[in-house]
Order: sequence, then structure tokens, then C-alpha cells
Amino acid sequence: MKINLKSGIDKLLFGMKQHDVTTALGKPDKNYKDEDENVIFVYNALKARLTFYQEEDFRLGYIVASSNNLEVFGFKLIGRKIEDVKKDLATKGITKYNQETFDTFENYFNEDNWFILQTEFDEVVKFEIGAIINDKDEFDWKFPVKK
Repeated sequence: MKINLKSGIDKLLFGMKQHDVTTALGKPDKNYKDEDENVIFVYNALKARLTFYQEEDFRLGYIVASSNNLEVFGFKLIGRKIEDVKKDLATKGITKYNQETFDTFENYFNEDNWFILQTEFDEVVKFEIGAIINDKDEFDWKFPVKK
């Protein structure tokens, strides 16, 4: 599964509606609403959770994934040491991270590309990516909206 920074993962583009996603991936294994009334799709085989923002007309705005097949710039992420992943990303100019610790987990947030590498025991276990907010303080949707 190829991560397209600032755009999404594989066929998933930020700004897609629920029917666009089900057309591309089929019916989710689970779907529910969170405490903010956002719609969540879960795809077990992809090890992915997709969030459609209620306040943005239910457009896809956030993806959490933990598949071993995830890669960015040809580099695998899941199951690798964080220092090795950071070295690979540095070759592509990605070097700034805000680091937070929660119990045994550490999050490495890169604001420029709006992603989080989550680690446990120094190994990447989860990848999160969100739609970018532009200079006008609006989401920079990548999927063409049909009028």
C-alpha cells in the first residue's frame, strides 16, 4: 500500500465520500460514528481505519493504518526500528518531528506532511495521515468533488 503524502494511501484520496471509498474498496468490515459524529470505516484486511469528517460533508480526512505492506518512497514502515525509518525519510528531506510519549508508545508527528509514526519498543507499529490544511485554513482536498 503506497502512501502518497498530503494525498492519501493507494486509491484513497482525501476528500472522497463514503460511496467513492466503497466503490474503490468494497463494503467496510465495520462502520460506526465516533463521539464527534464522524463516520468511521474499518477494513480488516487492509488494517486501516478511515474517518469521514461530519463537519466537512463527510469527506475522507484521516487514515490510520498498520499493514505490513505500507510504504512511502519505496520504504517499508511497519515493524521497522524508528531510527531506520527516520534515516530513510531524511533522504527525502523529512527531518522534523514533534515527539510525544504515552506509556510504552511514542508518536513522531511531522506537521509539514501531517503524519504520525507511532512506535512501541522503538518499532513502528502504526501510521496515521490526515488531510492538509491550506493557507486559507481550509482542507486541501485531493479528490475532485462532483457538483
